[in-house]
Amino acid sequence: MHPVIHFIVENALKYQNLLVPVLLVVLASISNIDVPVQHSLLVSTVSWALIWIPSLVCAGISGGSSRSRKTTSWAAGGFLGLAQICDRVACDKEGTWSTKGLLPLLVVLISENEALSRHIALPSYFSDDTSPDANPNNENRRNSRSYRLLVVMIISASSVLVARYTLATTISLGISSVIFTAAGLVLFENALKSPKDDAATARKGLVSANGTFSRRNSPEGQKRQHLSTLRDVAAMIALVCGVATAIIEPAITPHIMSWEPVFRDIEGSWRDTHFHRVLKYTLWMILVNVFVNLSTFQVLFHQGAENTSIFLLFSWICARLHHGTSFIGLWFTILYAAAGILFMSAFASSPSTIDRRSSIRLRRILFGATALSVCLILIKYASGARQYNITTNDFTSFPITSPSTPLGPIPVNLQKGHPAHQLITSAENEFASLLSRQSKTLDEAVQEYKRRNGIAPPPHFDRWYEFATRNNIQLVDEFDTISRTLLPFWALKPSTIRYRVNQALGLEDNALIGISVRDGSIVNMEKGEEWQQQATAGMMKDFVKWLPDMDLPFNIHDEPRVVVPSDELSLLTNKVRNEVIPAAMKNTPRNSFTPRPADLSDGIRFEEAKTSHFNRFAHQSTWTHARLSCPLASQARDIEDSPPDNLTSYAVSPLGHIYNATAFTDICNSPSYSTAFGFFERPNAFNIIHELTPVFSQSKVSSFQDILYPSPWYWFGRVGYDMNKDTNWENKTNSLYWRGSTTGGFSRNGGWRKHHRQRVVRRLNALDKAQIIRNSDAKEQTWELQEVDRRDYDQFIDVKFSHIGQCDPGDCDAQKEFFEVVDRADGQDAWYWKHLLDMDGNAFSGRFYTFLRSRSLTYKMAIFREWHQEWLKPWVHYIPLSLIGDEHLDLIHWFGGGLKTKKEGEADDNKGGNGDSIGEKKAREIAERSTEWAGKALRNEDLEVWFFRLLLEYGRVIDDDREKIGYPGP
Repeated sequence: MHPVIHFIVENALKYQNLLVPVLLVVLASISNIDVPVQHSLLVSTVSWALIWIPSLVCAGISGGSSRSRKTTSWAAGGFLGLAQICDRVACDKEGTWSTKGLLPLLVVLISENEALSRHIALPSYFSDDTSPDANPNNENRRNSRSYRLLVVMIISASSVLVARYTLATTISLGISSVIFTAAGLVLFENALKSPKDDAATARKGLVSANGTFSRRNSPEGQKRQHLSTLRDVAAMIALVCGVATAIIEPAITPHIMSWEPVFRDIEGSWRDTHFHRVLKYTLWMILVNVFVNLSTFQVLFHQGAENTSIFLLFSWICARLHHGTSFIGLWFTILYAAAGILFMSAFASSPSTIDRRSSIRLRRILFGATALSVCLILIKYASGARQYNITTNDFTSFPITSPSTPLGPIPVNLQKGHPAHQLITSAENEFASLLSRQSKTLDEAVQEYKRRNGIAPPPHFDRWYEFATRNNIQLVDEFDTISRTLLPFWALKPSTIRYRVNQALGLEDNALIGISVRDGSIVNMEKGEEWQQQATAGMMKDFVKWLPDMDLPFNIHDEPRVVVPSDELSLLTNKVRNEVIPAAMKNTPRNSFTPRPADLSDGIRFEEAKTSHFNRFAHQSTWTHARLSCPLASQARDIEDSPPDNLTSYAVSPLGHIYNATAFTDICNSPSYSTAFGFFERPNAFNIIHELTPVFSQSKVSSFQDILYPSPWYWFGRVGYDMNKDTNWENKTNSLYWRGSTTGGFSRNGGWRKHHRQRVVRRLNALDKAQIIRNSDAKEQTWELQEVDRRDYDQFIDVKFSHIGQCDPGDCDAQKEFFEVVDRADGQDAWYWKHLLDMDGNAFSGRFYTFLRSRSLTYKMAIFREWHQEWLKPWVHYIPLSLIGDEHLDLIHWFGGGLKTKKEGEADDNKGGNGDSIGEKKAREIAERSTEWAGKALRNEDLEVWFFRLLLEYGRVIDDDREKIGYPGP
């Protein structure tokens, strides 16, 4: 043998009592992190079966064990198998981990149980580093000290493993798992060390080949006994988990997407790669678990169940730290490790390296440090976590008064300050109130849901609340967009909705991505770009197991697809409010969905449809179709040509600052959008249906009935933000910046003059006069309207096109001649400006979240609505801009601190906006607030929580027993 190999083997054998536990902790941690919940029982079954086969070959079918040893081994395997089943049924790793801290204590209690000791030979437990023959007068004192270490370990481990919120069912399953594991470990140790022999097999021992007797206490006999015990335990675990696997878990097939997809560009089909990745990780986890099980067997035999439980618990702690490291977690991990070392040293067969007096001193220090740490944490939580702070003043709400002219903007009192200041103050107070009244418990969330919607929440609402709370969601109650969107669908029979979905997905020309959910997994996904398929599946991966069987159609186009005439829409909503909801209120709901209906296929493929109900109107005027769902009394349905906009609903005088962004985006209030917004003049794509059909779209116009869902564009990170390329507020240029292309509509016959992006860019770069509101007296609030020359503010406007497209050749040439077209810019260059403009394109702008994350102030001009309507507040997180644009320059002037033009001889660095004016302070404050809020409410986890809630609500709508199902409450 090579000297190096010989040296390694020799030291491995010499220090195996140390290496095997380390190996157990490392491999068990990897297993806890990477074993997929959906296939955890399969991994356990196969890994134990791979151990059972060689142990069966070495120990034989039934030899090497007495009857009592076999019974104990089978009981141990049964308990350990039941523990695996409990973890799988809970379907929540973090939730079950929070109960694992009890494992060492339960192992000790079961080991000391006198009732069990009368029937089976349990291993002895001594609570100190002395033998059982030690002075009995000191026994109680030693027991107290040892249990004190147990208390330290339990508290420390629980502090690391505790989840932010865990359902009672998950806790019950977790505790059951811990009890089964503790009993299984103790019985496993007992089977390995028990001296009992059954009379039928222990009369004279085993006869060897040369005729001599090999007694059971010989090394060969003991080895065979140990292998037979391992054989029986492995067989029972494999059997129990195997049966549960067949009942509970889905098979690994190319159609099942139960593992996290690859969320970036890959070669070949991403679904094939995904399936191969599932197989690879499953096989890898099986191999890892084989070594985990063997290591557990070795540690259990050499060091006992107590030490084994300590090592296993440490592996769960390591897995938790891998998911999220914190100072508190690291500190309690250190306390746990120290207590574990002291606890194990008390039962070491060799003299402890720590003398008795030092050991007692260390135990006291550990106990005191643990108690102090717990007290500090309790004080921290008792004082309340840091809340989202908003600076407010005397304004409580924005005053609404009658306009001076019909449909005109409402007047604002300039003696109270600039309109922007008044709007910001009002919005900040309203948002602070919104934050303060969010539900703090599941029961509060259920009651608030019933108050808003009149019925119980959908089934598995408790699972949703757990998912939301675990991910630290800021706004637990703000999901009214979902309720309003799905309300008309309650008027249709569930079978009708499913039929329309089936027809929509049956034709490829309908431009829909189809996703089939069956038995808690995505089994089919067709059409669309791969990145959108991957991102949509990725958003669903952590909650798809709680969804009912259903088919989901996702819009491929940027533009919305469903608009229902107002008379039919009114009929549907009235039926829901007067008939369906009152009928549902009478029932006590059950917390489960109905099994798959007969008209829903296995989901492997979508049935082909013969006809399509969608109509194409690409590159044509769409206003007539878009306004169909507006009420007949609204301005958009006025029978006269060019009726006035209802400015009263959203604008304040004198310049039209927006006080109600929801009303501003309601096209029923603004018929002028028909000739001022590209989507209505001539969209790039328009494929619509006029019957109420579920189509999940990333954004929509207010008059459409598409079902909004969080955009996979954001979740996938198609537009990234590099914090390292951003700079401090003081170093940013004090100008409004925008670069983009002429998306928003297709230009033909000069139609670009009616498109919103061209309108805003033209207005901001115009050479005419503009009006702004100035304070003529610095000591008093004497704001007044003044006329200025736009050319004096050129240096504060950097808004230009970098590409001309979506147009006929003649229109493209005309735009290139009219606008100053600059070179394309890097997306990360925007961070060098204090003020960033964001505008709709063909639909929503994909840069909005990136702008909010930056350290700059975001201005947004948008008609398209997105899922975050209730989570992002204008004047709190961004500055809303109107399409008319009279207030644009005024806002840039006020937030920029007056925008004083440079004098002759001054450097042209334009680094202003850092002064003490109210506008400058508010600009910086809102920029910082948007960055903070984006980090709390626009994470991928937030999108997933919203999507989870949406699909639960939709799942109830298409359930045949929807009036009888729901979450009744905790």
